[in-house]
Amino acid sequence: MAELRALVAVKRVIDFAVKIRVKPDKTGVVTDGVKHSMNPFCEIAVEEAVRLKEKKLVKEVIAVSCGPVQCQETIRTALAMGADRGIHVEVPAAEADRVGPLQVARVLAKLAEREKVDLVLLGKQAIDDDCNQTGQMTAGLLDWPQGTFASQVTLEGAKLKVEREIDGGLETLRLKLPAVVTTDLRLNEPRYATLPNIMKAKKKKIEVIKASDLGVDLSSKLTVVSVEDPPQRTAGVKVETTEDLVAKLKEVGRI
Repeated sequence: MAELRALVAVKRVIDFAVKIRVKPDKTGVVTDGVKHSMNPFCEIAVEEAVRLKEKKLVKEVIAVSCGPVQCQETIRTALAMGADRGIHVEVPAAEADRVGPLQVARVLAKLAEREKVDLVLLGKQAIDDDCNQTGQMTAGLLDWPQGTFASQVTLEGAKLKVEREIDGGLETLRLKLPAVVTTDLRLNEPRYATLPNIMKAKKKKIEVIKASDLGVDLSSKLTVVSVEDPPQRTAGVKVETTEDLVAKLKEVGRI
């Protein structure tokens, strides 16, 4: 089973600790001069792929990212964590914001076929758009089984056992490989890249291609009309009794 190959998608996003600011023209958020890092859910996906490799269950881990040249830094992070090589699907910075889940899914599906991988791992969602769509769309395009929100992944021969979190508790699936898996928070705790591994990652190969090389059109039919800050929360009101509460709710039209 050590002949399995895994493709892991990694997304460059604004760092989770950064306070988001909306552009004055409301066309998006400010990204210039803002710290970026790998999407936390993507880190979990990389960690899981590397752990499968360390258990001799996966032969090769390929990290892929779509976006401007800075995405190579994100791929290098994945390589420092233990991925074997990277693929950067270069998208000009001016166009990168318009690349949505469907366009990325088309790229991943083509790469999965080209690289002949057995497992595609993704974070369940990205913290910038919270779409939670790319993994499902990738599985649909490939016509592969999918296990989303995975909190535990176990390889059982030619099948993958996936324990996933649902509203009612936990659900267990057994997927026939090849398959697509999206990772949830409780799947693992990603490792920190050590300095020696960061240095080694600089020597690992990153292939740079364009979406057109894969026959993928990145044009989107979606248009962002406006991006706005959430409304400021107004101060609350204290009441002394239940009667006062009911009267206040009636006054504001809640009941």
